[in-house]
Amino acid sequence: MPSQQNVLAALSKVQEPELHKDLVSLNMVHAIRIDGGAVEFTIRLTTPACPLKHQIERECVLAVGAIPDVTGVKVRFDANTARDTRLANLPVRNIVAVGSGKGGVGKSTTAVNLAIALKQQGARVGLLDADIYGPNIPLMMGVKGSRPNVSGGKLVPVQAHGLQLMSMGFLLGVDQPAILRGPMLHKALEQFIRDVAWSDCDYLIVDLPPGTGDVQLSLSQIAPMTGAVVVTTPQDVALEDVRKSIYAFKSMSVPVLGVIENMSYFIAPDTGRRYDIFGHGGGQRMAGALGVPFLGEVPIDQAIREGGDHGLPIVAGEPGGAHALAYQAIASALAAKISVMNAQRAMPGFIALDMIPIG
Repeated sequence: MPSQQNVLAALSKVQEPELHKDLVSLNMVHAIRIDGGAVEFTIRLTTPACPLKHQIERECVLAVGAIPDVTGVKVRFDANTARDTRLANLPVRNIVAVGSGKGGVGKSTTAVNLAIALKQQGARVGLLDADIYGPNIPLMMGVKGSRPNVSGGKLVPVQAHGLQLMSMGFLLGVDQPAILRGPMLHKALEQFIRDVAWSDCDYLIVDLPPGTGDVQLSLSQIAPMTGAVVVTTPQDVALEDVRKSIYAFKSMSVPVLGVIENMSYFIAPDTGRRYDIFGHGGGQRMAGALGVPFLGEVPIDQAIREGGDHGLPIVAGEPGGAHALAYQAIASALAAKISVMNAQRAMPGFIALDMIPIG
């Protein structure tokens, strides 16, 4: 009959594809059970949104199945999302900023749908609307007019689509503008990070306002950002601004986790023909030229816009649709990059290239 030592020896030959170490030394193997020739065990992933889970499963089954007298192999999965250790004093494991160099590129739509995609993949997710002067998250999440409760001296996030939400829009009247000077804006952001009862979020997605102004600077001073995602559209005017946004994040020592090209193309519903309305591929070329990852592209589609307007984002409203799958693939790629970065941070002498300021 196979032994636990046999199983561990076999799994020590299986590498985590992105961390490039074996599953045993990474302490990812748990709860081994052997019943005759049937073997079961759990692989504890560093993110529930792991895009290579099925590859790991296949390799585990092959490795353990090769042990003499093994008649069956069952692999279970759970996850303990890797934490950015710089955030140890906060109830959030990772803070991910979603920014853009200019307005109108679909940054908030991207933030909302990425957050829901991560939730659907098993993560605990918070969504912070840091666009203090133009908060859109309450409308896009279908909770416009909601008010947060207070418990223990902290604001309790509003809940929608399985996410924890906070926005200046919850604290103001429906048509009331936020009229704040720089120091007041900084204080508001600090309260949203430290005085909100976030409940052990694996990822806190922060929807930034366009540009590279006070909010971006204040946020980088209040709490370390695990990384930033930059949203662009394909045309040159957007790409020129996103280049500045990437440089701004790097100058603040915020790793750029990747670029997303939104409104990348249009598929005519009547003919199925593809149209590159704003050009195509500019975001990927820009990412390559600047040495940052390209996370993926999302088409322009009326259903995506309608989902945001009606408080039912496309990933929640049509989770099996092509557009939702695009966001889900990007969310998985993003989660994987965060896991790798957090593992690298734990290594002695680690310096992320993306954190080196531009000279």
